[in-house]
Amino acid sequence: MTLDLPLLRRRLFVWQTLAALLGVMLALGLGRWQLSRAAEKENLQMALQAQKQLAALDTAQIEQKLQLGQTLQLYHRRVLLQGRWLPEHTVFLDNRQMQGKPGFFVFTPLQLAGTSTTLVVQRGWVPRNFAQRTLLPAVPTPTETTVVTGRLASLPSKLWEFGSGPGEEGASRIRQNLDWAQYSAQVGRTLALVTVIQTEASDVGDGLQRDWLEVGGSIAKHHGYAVQWFALAGLIAMLYVWFQWWKPLRPLRPVATQHHEDTRA
Repeated sequence: MTLDLPLLRRRLFVWQTLAALLGVMLALGLGRWQLSRAAEKENLQMALQAQKQLAALDTAQIEQKLQLGQTLQLYHRRVLLQGRWLPEHTVFLDNRQMQGKPGFFVFTPLQLAGTSTTLVVQRGWVPRNFAQRTLLPAVPTPTETTVVTGRLASLPSKLWEFGSGPGEEGASRIRQNLDWAQYSAQVGRTLALVTVIQTEASDVGDGLQRDWLEVGGSIAKHHGYAVQWFALAGLIAMLYVWFQWWKPLRPLRPVATQHHEDTRA
């Protein structure tokens, strides 16, 4: 049985063409997706800047808007609140980073003064003790009415976690994630479906860091990724043209030149 080399070459050419076309289309698609992500974050950043220009909401205004169900309109809005901490319900969300270091985000409910509203405040970040992983730092918390300055945000994001045993999720002050319904039951109050990211230290010497990431701060990263994907698409196209078209024709050029010289002689 003899091999049909021309047929094999044609089939190989077809498969290589399809692979190159698929690679170029995939790289271009990923580049456009990165640009769309950058555009989304730019729009979000513009909305955030617009919210920052608005006057800070006080305790009464927050209560009114929450009663009207205007939760989404509150995101990123600056607030200046008065209330009383509920330190017995402070929890520490594990595996959270700040400036590249692992530690805890500290959450404490705040009972707003003169209202029935309880907001959960993301007070700041503390490093963990790697020698004793369950040892929690002391976070000084005043018992009298305090003032909290910050901005409103959604509920804390959830990280992937292994399944826990019955009752383990709510048994410790260290949590991987917060189950909002379960946390509300433990606090004994209906917690608003919005949190406050504290931006200024109202409690002197609480030892918490508040170098929060700015929303949309990774726009340049998405642009960089887009450039890399577009460059990869161009590289695949250039390699395909070189190996499938240009290089196979190069040996023919000297032959053609020699034939032309022989004809002139």
